[in-house]
Amino acid sequence: MDIQDITAIIADFVRTDDRNRIPDGGDYPIYDDPLVGVAAAGDPIYREYQKEGVIGAHHLLPADWLGTAESVITYFLPFSKPIVKSNETPGPPSDEWYLARHWGEIFNDALREHLRDFLIPSGYEAVSPVIDGRFESMYGSTSNWSERHTAYAAGLGSFCLSYSFITEKGCAGRYGSVVTDLPLTPTPRTAASLMENCIYDDDGTCGVCIKRCPAGAISPEKKDHGLCLQYLVEEILATYPPRHNNIFVGGCGKCQTGVPCARTNPRRNGISDT
Repeated sequence: MDIQDITAIIADFVRTDDRNRIPDGGDYPIYDDPLVGVAAAGDPIYREYQKEGVIGAHHLLPADWLGTAESVITYFLPFSKPIVKSNETPGPPSDEWYLARHWGEIFNDALREHLRDFLIPSGYEAVSPVIDGRFESMYGSTSNWSERHTAYAAGLGSFCLSYSFITEKGCAGRYGSVVTDLPLTPTPRTAASLMENCIYDDDGTCGVCIKRCPAGAISPEKKDHGLCLQYLVEEILATYPPRHNNIFVGGCGKCQTGVPCARTNPRRNGISDT
């Protein structure tokens, strides 16, 4: 079994599973075809993530999730064009985006389970950290396993000014990962730095996400996670759940839509076709 086999398993699930739709929504999928990468479980970068100022000592290593870990499979699920387009207007998130974040993560959990449960009967141990009982989200903006950071380790892209993660299919999407003892050849890291794909970090000519953020949480220096969380609680969670059957969703997605990196890597592929 190799990365092509794993990619085919993930892509087939994305294309065929009925949960990749918003119930009673439009006739389009939540996610388009995925990107898939592999990091070596013993890659020294995971210890770098444990340093203060990167993630921190609370971030677990692949071997902490699975003692016999050999590989970390990571995938990016890009939101489909209609969902991204719906959220390009200024102000609060579109209803389509809000519901896609909810139903999309339910689908993503099903995909995490599907990949894990495919590997185990095939004779391999596998754990998906985010749906494992040991997973902890803490302090409002960090957890003991970062799927974006493991996407960087697997060569899927780089971070950007808004702390989103820009892949070759953009930053508007979600991530998943499975730690396994299946030995796989790691995919190469193409980004030379953590911010390689960000136009603003490169030459300061973009910064669209700064203007797009309704909370004013993004600046040229950093993203203020406190302001982002305050906006989420006071504006989004105060109004959206009552009109959507008490569905609670984190994030407004404005920094991931209506920006050059929404659906492509602008450093290589030009301006995004959002």
